[in-house]
Amino acid sequence: MSRFTNKVAIITGSSNGIGRATAIILAKDGAKVTITGRNAERLEETKQELLGAGISADNINSVAVDVTTSAGQDQLINSTIQKFGKLDILVNNAGTGVADPSGTTGISQNISIYDKTFELNVRSVIELTQKAKPHLIESKGEIVNVSSIGSGPQSHPDLPFYSMSKAAIDQFTRNIAIELAKKDVRVNSVNPGLVQTGIMQAMGAPTQISDKLYEYLGSNRDCIPIGRHGYPEDIANIIAFLADREASFYIVGQTIKADGGSTLVMAMNTHNLTDLLK
Repeated sequence: MSRFTNKVAIITGSSNGIGRATAIILAKDGAKVTITGRNAERLEETKQELLGAGISADNINSVAVDVTTSAGQDQLINSTIQKFGKLDILVNNAGTGVADPSGTTGISQNISIYDKTFELNVRSVIELTQKAKPHLIESKGEIVNVSSIGSGPQSHPDLPFYSMSKAAIDQFTRNIAIELAKKDVRVNSVNPGLVQTGIMQAMGAPTQISDKLYEYLGSNRDCIPIGRHGYPEDIANIIAFLADREASFYIVGQTIKADGGSTLVMAMNTHNLTDLLK
């Protein structure tokens, strides 16, 4: 038997990037998956990749909804229970940075950017978790939240609302982990570093520009010590580990950084201090 045989998972934001990679890994390891996103065309691409990987259509529930709406959340939960009969794993992956149309960054951004960021990155996670809670208690399930190294403690002055929202998710993870552990439901999160997904295009950056940024940062070990940027599969494998009760049972309420070592680097360490002392 595969490790997720007879398990049912909802993966939000699975129309591309980390969510798509997670859906494929879980499904290939036996899970029945609900995939979801706002873009029906990209969501269909995920479904076709699943089918191409040998996953039966009977094990795929594709739901094109806006997870920030109550109706979308209800459809996501209800269709999963209706098709598969239960819910074992909730992966709260949907999230993004929101660019100010004026090009403004930092604290001068319009407060509407804060509202939009927190609506998707925080409020939708809380609401969907509330609605999934009774089903996860019944199955003794798992929740994996996808946060970011943007949550701190390092400063991210250009995107304060994004980093604030991810800090909120980290604390939400810790808080509900204690409550739900008493119900035999485990909650953890993963904090990706620089991972090549569609987030920059979603924020308005042309593909050529975002590719240039990934290449530049990934090739500079003073930014990413391991020597390359991340790929969605790098994070999806960690999500699968955290969703696997047998493999990660004793991990509760933790945030696992997956950033190639980025958060270990201080600016002073990028300079050769030995030469200065000669």
